[in-house]
Amino acid sequence: MSETNKLVFHGLDREGDIEVRQRNAPHWFQVGAAIFVTFRTIDSLPREVILRMQAELEHWLTIKKFPIELAASTVHRKAPNHQQLLETLKAQDRKEFRRMADRLFHMSLDECHGECLLKSPELAKVVANAILHDNDDKFDLECFVMMPNHVHAIVQFRNGYDLSIVGQSWMRYSARLMHRALVQQGAFWQPEPFDHIIRSPEQFLYLQKYIAENPTKANLSRNEYVYWARE
Repeated sequence: MSETNKLVFHGLDREGDIEVRQRNAPHWFQVGAAIFVTFRTIDSLPREVILRMQAELEHWLTIKKFPIELAASTVHRKAPNHQQLLETLKAQDRKEFRRMADRLFHMSLDECHGECLLKSPELAKVVANAILHDNDDKFDLECFVMMPNHVHAIVQFRNGYDLSIVGQSWMRYSARLMHRALVQQGAFWQPEPFDHIIRSPEQFLYLQKYIAENPTKANLSRNEYVYWARE
């Protein structure tokens, strides 16, 4: 791609239309805004790991004298009053709490719990091909890294397409192929991916670097992950 036609990834347009969908967590979406996406295998965070994350969040909340229920609501299914609980914290405290929860989530994934089937180059190739199938058509990928039990990507969707692509095309299609390759049934991916709409050029660069450096920080050897980046 020439410099004059180089694809530009955009952050959130705060004046533009924003779509918010609510499942266990809110999902913000805006056509033409880059999104950081994480999806993980069904066994990537065992119960004991989730309880450990909860305990660390509870410790922080107890010290700060904030509602301890926020911890369980954050690491398990969101409680009906989750947003109200969050709003009892001041803006800076909410930011710190979310940052801590995100850090625990990503650090726990990098500990490589579960079978870590994506360490297999053959199986990793199946998922990589599913992710790349509609690239430069329905969406534009900046980069992705396939870790042993999860995938991080930066993606920007084109008009007429949205985050459902992640669930329908990437996760469901690759799960079918994985079942065929493994000759097994049952859930392969955790149903609800994590996504974060990118808000600034600085955050874009930070997440771009995070994806590129994730295998090194997780102490993976070169044949235990797949990294792809737009040229």
